[in-house]
Amino acid sequence: MRPRKTILLVGVLVIWVLMTYLAFMRSVRGTDGTRPRPAYVNKQMLEKVQVFEQSLKSFSDNRQNLYRDIINILRRDDKVPSVPAQAIPIVPSQEFPAVEEAEGAKEHLAVKEGQETKEGLGVPAPLEPVPEAEDGRPEVERILSKFQQRYLNNDPAFPVIPVVVFACNRISVNKCLDDLIRYRPSAEQFPIIVSQDCDDEATRNTILSYRDEVTLIQQPDQSDIPVPPKEKKYKGYYKISRHYGWALRAVFKQGFDSVILVEDDLSVAPDFYEYFLGTYPILKRDKSLWCVSAWNDNGKEGLIDTTAHDLLYRSDFFPGLGWMMTKDLWDELEPKWPKAFWDDWIRQPEQRKERACIRPELPRTRTFGKIGVSNGLFFDKHLKYIKLSEEFVSFTKANLTYLVKSVYDDAFLKTVYQSPVVTLDELKRGLVMTREPIRIAYHTKEQYKRATKNLGLMDDFKSGVPRTAYRGIVSFFYNGQRVFLAPSANWKGYDLTWS
Repeated sequence: MRPRKTILLVGVLVIWVLMTYLAFMRSVRGTDGTRPRPAYVNKQMLEKVQVFEQSLKSFSDNRQNLYRDIINILRRDDKVPSVPAQAIPIVPSQEFPAVEEAEGAKEHLAVKEGQETKEGLGVPAPLEPVPEAEDGRPEVERILSKFQQRYLNNDPAFPVIPVVVFACNRISVNKCLDDLIRYRPSAEQFPIIVSQDCDDEATRNTILSYRDEVTLIQQPDQSDIPVPPKEKKYKGYYKISRHYGWALRAVFKQGFDSVILVEDDLSVAPDFYEYFLGTYPILKRDKSLWCVSAWNDNGKEGLIDTTAHDLLYRSDFFPGLGWMMTKDLWDELEPKWPKAFWDDWIRQPEQRKERACIRPELPRTRTFGKIGVSNGLFFDKHLKYIKLSEEFVSFTKANLTYLVKSVYDDAFLKTVYQSPVVTLDELKRGLVMTREPIRIAYHTKEQYKRATKNLGLMDDFKSGVPRTAYRGIVSFFYNGQRVFLAPSANWKGYDLTWS
């Protein structure tokens, strides 16, 4: 239709120009095309004035008609049937999924017809989720399909790693999202997907207020979960496990190679993304690794070397709390995903299979969530003292090959077992005469517990593995000195009865 309207406008303008030209020529020439003779100047001048007046009147009428024609054309071009925005399903096309999704998001973020906007006062109006497409697909598949189209063929040199934020009913999720967006080097490389459970409206509106900075998906199954009578107080852990399984299935289905998992009560360090980008190649190459974590369970000030911003370790203990996993690992775990306590389940020998995680000396995440399903377990005593790294380390430019098992084991074990042995009492009383790394030996669970309680370390075990341990060795800082809490050199493995 648009080409026909353009031709019509051009035709009208051409006619206008011709009429103007003819009116002008008739005003200066005689009927035979010659100039008037002087003898008939008065008579001919009167005739010319009359002809000129008629020409002007005709020209004026034609100009008014032309204006009306143009206005009518423009009105027909802009006239669109009035349909409420929320009644139109937004379905990304195969060719331009990202563009159409963005346009759809803008449409649904508009204020409803008849409602007064508060944006002029600096307060965003409440937002609503995009309605489900009428193509038979689950809503989550429709929402995430834009990533599948763009990232299915992942470039190893530029890995696209989504950050999946697990949210429920904490409106303080904004603290987490603010950090993730502030430090994110590229929205293309690190899309943020917030997966919400609990169906809490206030939290949902907080997430939606970030508009195109994040993508919201919602766990659709809000039904009650059958729980054994003895575990009713743990129902929240059942819901969390269901949520994690659902979200990971949905995200990995889009073809991503790996994801970063973040809880809604975590703050992140300035080099959070750089840390995961730098360790990504090691995780992919070394099959003895199965995750990279930003967390240090003993990352309290006084227990870490606050100058060792670039120091990383291997750990047999799964830390969680801001961690990266690969699709290969998910394909392995998904068929047997547990109904509850997924983090303790993942630490079991059947899942861990003697694989390790990378973890930092200085934590790249810190939790601010005191209230949750754990009822603040460890928070006042331990978690609130975790120190978040504040310096940016260029991990992508660093040589991290020392973390490969074949290199790391020899160097780490040599450092530990060549260190002089001191007693716990000597360390506590300041009687150690060297500033070089030292070792405190333990042989029983009771010895380990006594040392950790006296030194302020976390003292629990999961599937027999102490927190942060690698081959039974826990590395920490005490009074400005490196200390290794270590079993004997002929260590035979973790004892499940120590849990």
